[in-house]
Amino acid sequence: MVGRSYIAALALLCLCLFYHLEITAATEFTVGDSAGWSFNVQNWPNGKSFKAGDVLVFKYGQGAHNVAVVDPEGHDSCKAKPGSKTYTSGNDKITLAKGTSYFICSFPGHCDAGMKIKVVAN
Repeated sequence: MVGRSYIAALALLCLCLFYHLEITAATEFTVGDSAGWSFNVQNWPNGKSFKAGDVLVFKYGQGAHNVAVVDPEGHDSCKAKPGSKTYTSGNDKITLAKGTSYFICSFPGHCDAGMKIKVVAN
């Protein structure tokens, strides 16, 4: 009986450690690297590996741009739907959920000039 309790406790401890390691393994990515959230950044995600829980940091001059969370249609058309979540701080941190996320700058002409990204997190 004591042996089973010990094994169960050890299994629970291992599970907690695994969960903690999964959380702490998140990576923070600055979108556009040293150039930040700027024009022609649409290919920035290429070759990078993202996971759910990773954080995208959008750095830009406050008032010069924004970051709008959009759907595939909004990404392709460069139009954010009314009510789209929009960030404006100039140092926006967005945690990725599993799946595909789309972001654009909704200032007129900015998305068309390449201020849009599509990120796939596993």
